[in-house]
Amino acid sequence: MQPTEPELLLFPDDGTIPNSKYPLLLYRQAFAAQGTRSAEWLEDTFAAHHWTNSWRWGVYPFHHYHSNTHEVLGVFSGSALLQLGGEQGPSVQVQAGDVIVIPAGVGHKCLRHSDEFTVVGAYPDGLSPDLKKGQPGDRPEADQNLAQVPMPTTDPLYGAEAGLRKIWK
Repeated sequence: MQPTEPELLLFPDDGTIPNSKYPLLLYRQAFAAQGTRSAEWLEDTFAAHHWTNSWRWGVYPFHHYHSNTHEVLGVFSGSALLQLGGEQGPSVQVQAGDVIVIPAGVGHKCLRHSDEFTVVGAYPDGLSPDLKKGQPGDRPEADQNLAQVPMPTTDPLYGAEAGLRKIWK
């Protein structure tokens, strides 16, 4: 598969959501969306690049982030408006065929979605994500966790030779 250039979205720490020094990667129309077949393709592709512990669902309707792992979301059905980076962050429309690589600490929330909106989510090396909501008391533990999150060895779509391995270096 020929690598496509992702949109890069960088968010500052807003005092509640820590965000990341690494940009969120938004690959637009990275694959041909075909429903369940696409979900299987995403699971297989992510797993081939060591992004596992996958699931199929949507995106929570509240701001949240993971302080112990990065996350990939592959949209295989429908569309949604996501708010990224916290309460002051931009709203971004995503649709089937898009893949979003979310660095640890970056806030994300679903504002609205089509009835059929569904993603495949996965984590580098099959890590189990924590769930932080930007609540009082989340930090400094979340900041300590973020400092320990390793650089993924591969991009979930393109492996070791492209994507985040070149962009996040």
